[in-house]
Amino acid sequence: MPTPSMEDYIEQIYMLIEDKGYARVSDIAEALSVHPSSVTKMVQKLDKDEYLVYEKYRGLILTPKGKKIGKRLVYRHELLEQLLRIIGVKEENIYEDVEGIEHHLSWDAIDRVGDLVQFFEEDESRIGVLREIQRKNEEEQ
Repeated sequence: MPTPSMEDYIEQIYMLIEDKGYARVSDIAEALSVHPSSVTKMVQKLDKDEYLVYEKYRGLILTPKGKKIGKRLVYRHELLEQLLRIIGVKEENIYEDVEGIEHHLSWDAIDRVGDLVQFFEEDESRIGVLREIQRKNEEEQ
């Protein structure tokens, strides 16, 4: 299993390839706000662990293993963003909150989060009930 740091790189590489068709070291460094030398070291490690194939000066491609994990990591991130929006977290806090929790949840917990998001989305009135509870709780503070 990849470490949280490896997951961040795989997720970012997957998104860059999906968006642009490729991922360069400089693009990854910019997206993750790290030095290109750090990206090169991590990319070499991900290559060694068979998440991607990296050829110096020629770029990189995700292996089937890397693509599968990348897709799953993007799903996890988007699902957690959905949940936080549903429960009323302020938009300006969502990205940082997801970054803070996504690596600390098991895939079982992510599956349950998916169930909860589905529960709310299947009946919009449930979100209304939640908002009413939140409103009452805020009045009591």
